[in-house]
Amino acid sequence: MTSRRQFLKVGIASAAVLAGAGWLAFRLGNRVPAGGRLWLDKRSATIVAALAPAVLEGMLPAEPAARDKAIRAVVEAFDRAVIGLAPAVQEEISQLFALLGLGAGRFVVAGVRSAWPEATLAEVSAFLARWRNSRFALLQAGYLALTQLVVAAWYGNSDSWERIAYPGPPLLESPPA
Repeated sequence: MTSRRQFLKVGIASAAVLAGAGWLAFRLGNRVPAGGRLWLDKRSATIVAALAPAVLEGMLPAEPAARDKAIRAVVEAFDRAVIGLAPAVQEEISQLFALLGLGAGRFVVAGVRSAWPEATLAEVSAFLARWRNSRFALLQAGYLALTQLVVAAWYGNSDSWERIAYPGPPLLESPPA
């Protein structure tokens, strides 16, 4: 059982890590979208690309070239989805990516030892499971934000519809003039 003292130590350490990540993100300046994207910078796009196979396990194509194409499409759709969110939500997601983008943040908060491009499916899946089942609402909210945006990015892509036997949205006919 966790003592009150241990709980306070963990809380203070977590606050220090988050404050440090926020300060560093502020000092590094604003994100600069990269690769023709509207919102995601290169580091954030790398994180989304690492998350997609874990979140969409069993849904992505098995063939490597098709899988890579699908992951790139998820990253681009994730970028478009974030642009449609309220500025306050965009800022929270930006802070989350700033924390996960730091080596120390990735290791301490997410438990992922490898850099995101080298992270294994098992590492990323374990990180997501820890956040999903965390007793801390902040980590659960981070899990939901990341996974729901990845899932929306995937199922909003018409290339994914065939795999789930979705015929697509109904075509609307113009009323007669």
